[in-house]
Amino acid sequence: MLAQGPIALCEVQGYVYAAKRLAARTARRLGMATRGDMLDAQAAKLAERFEAAFWCEDIGTYALALDGQKRPCRVRTSNAGQVLFSGIAGPEHADSVMRGLMRPSFFSGWGIRTVAREESRYNPMSYHNGSVWPHDNALIAAGFARYGHKNAIDRVFRGLFDAASYMDLRRLPELYCGFQRGRQRGPTLYPVACSPQAWSAAAPFLLLQACLGLDVKGPERQVCFHQPALPHFLREVHIHNLDVGGVAVDLLLSRHGDDVSVNVLRREGTVEVRIVT
Repeated sequence: MLAQGPIALCEVQGYVYAAKRLAARTARRLGMATRGDMLDAQAAKLAERFEAAFWCEDIGTYALALDGQKRPCRVRTSNAGQVLFSGIAGPEHADSVMRGLMRPSFFSGWGIRTVAREESRYNPMSYHNGSVWPHDNALIAAGFARYGHKNAIDRVFRGLFDAASYMDLRRLPELYCGFQRGRQRGPTLYPVACSPQAWSAAAPFLLLQACLGLDVKGPERQVCFHQPALPHFLREVHIHNLDVGGVAVDLLLSRHGDDVSVNVLRREGTVEVRIVT
């Protein structure tokens, strides 16, 4: 049975939550502390209501949506990963979502599918119901970073990196099919996928930010790396002319086993570079 509208998607609630949190921060920077407190209170209330309405213990993840009668649509989808990206998820439920998304029913070896294999509408050749979208995977990886799941980020990044090696110009397309990864063959292309495509072109940068835990705080002129890591295919990363509140810094990040070192190569003005473990 198809859900009847109006439809309330789970990730949209998360984006409203994130918008209120960011607006609260902006309000305080503008000297509007009362407005900031009000927005934070609204965000907290939304998170509480979201958990009560969308969490489905029976499938171990968030409902895809609420239908027009506020009933949860109990479908396992990658939308729940974008819930982690926004930060609205409770930590205990975030762990469950991550574990589900990294199981074979979701993770094809080339990335996370939009819909799990056991769902009735799953089709690995469908545009939305079982294919792999690079930008979706990057957002999910950023969500994993928010909740401290660096090993999962590495698997997602490696899957997309390996998939790109089979693509023309190593360019990630809009999407590709969700068939399980096999030996001596690449991912199955989606015939009419856009390539190049802006979302997919940006995906590797967000994946790298997620691995490094990179947080640039312009007003404080501070660059923070939270539990930085690099995937196996990257020994080092050079970041040139990173703007931090109007001043610039060049950085070299090198992998040493499971550890990452950060070296400042050039600094124009006062910039603090921190590693948070």
